[in-house]
Formats: sequence, C-alpha cells, structure tokens
Amino acid sequence: MKPLLAFTFFILSALTIKAQNTNGWTKEELRMANTAGNADYLTGEEKDMVIYMNLVRMDGERFFNTFLQDFIDAHNEQMKQYSNYERLKIDRKDKYYLSLKNDLKNIKLLPVFWPDEALSQVAKLHAKDLGRNNFAKHNSSDGRTPKDRIGKLYPKRSSGENLAFGFSSGLGNICLLLIDKGVPDLGHRKLILNTSYQLNTVGLSIQPHKTYRYCAVIDFVSLPD
Repeated sequence: MKPLLAFTFFILSALTIKAQNTNGWTKEELRMANTAGNADYLTGEEKDMVIYMNLVRMDGERFFNTFLQDFIDAHNEQMKQYSNYERLKIDRKDKYYLSLKNDLKNIKLLPVFWPDEALSQVAKLHAKDLGRNNFAKHNSSDGRTPKDRIGKLYPKRSSGENLAFGFSSGLGNICLLLIDKGVPDLGHRKLILNTSYQLNTVGLSIQPHKTYRYCAVIDFVSLPD
C-alpha cells in the first residue's frame, strides 16, 4: 500500500449514513447536514463527504468525539496488516491530531456547504485526469490551475481546492483532510472550516487512481445566496 497523501490550494436524496451509526446526532441534525441528499449526480460516498463536512462545521467538538474516533479506530485496525503500520497508523499523541482536537473545540454552527452539479463536473474531470495520468497535483495535465478551472465556470469568485488520496469512503477522505498530517499550514483543514472567504458551494468527485487506488477532489467556491 502506498503512503496516503493530501494536498491543498488556496486562492486568496437519501441519507447515506446508516441509522445505526448516527453517534447520537439527532435526525434533525443529520437532515440539516444532508444538503446533497437529492444530488443524483453524486455517488453515496460523495454525498457523505458533504454530510461530514457539514457535521464538523455544525459542531466540531462533537464530530471529533464521534465520527472521527470511529474512523481512526477502524483505520488503525485495518493498517495492522501492513509491515509499516507505525507509519500508516493515526497516532492520538501526534501533534496534528492534538491540534485538530484543539481547533474543533471552537467550531460551532458554521454555515453548511451546498453541492453544485456544474462544479462537481469540474471536480470529476480533474479527478479523472489525476487517475488516468497517474499524478497528484492541483494543476491539470494540460497546465490549468484550480483557479483556471473553477474561474471559467464561476469567474471573480473566491475559491479553493482540496485533494486527498487513498480512500474510497466519504468519511475517510474528510477525516484525512481534517487531520492534515504532514501539511504544516493545515491548509485542507482551514479550507473545510473556512469562513473568511464565504465559501458556501462545493463540487466533489471520488475516482480510481493508478498509484493510490482512489483520489478525491473537492472544489469550493463562494456564490451569492
């Protein structure tokens, strides 16, 4: 198994969470987080990415104590089969884990993200490009930047992009980006929790990748309410 990577870029319905794994979140809270429920252009795991981003924005500390802990337990158990387990596991004493715990204490009732079909197509095309050409960069194989791709669709808007590699699940991708291990500026985490640029709309795609098995692209943009 290749090491898991993540990168970030900044430019200054059916509910798929199973009922038995709601971790004490109410049906109303899950309904509020499920803004992608009727987005039939997204897969179930892509819808889950929206749900989990919204839940962490609604109550960061509770997300940390529920879904994130479930993910870490399952991930670490799965990684035990590999000889480099110590490198692949998520250490609860690690500085990135501890900084996330501290950051999420202050996250409460942030506005939710809403999915966008056209922006999801932009994300999908980049994810397919990454997988088909076996690379891991924000710039497309033809040299276009995220600003080029998103700006062509929504010009003169604040925007950003997160990339994650190695997970097929919505929860895995969002937890990986929130922990942001090995990324000193915590750019992925900051983008998911951002309020400064009024990012409110997302496009998402999870696609196969030749080296990392899966890659996920999340594009963000600020659109008028």
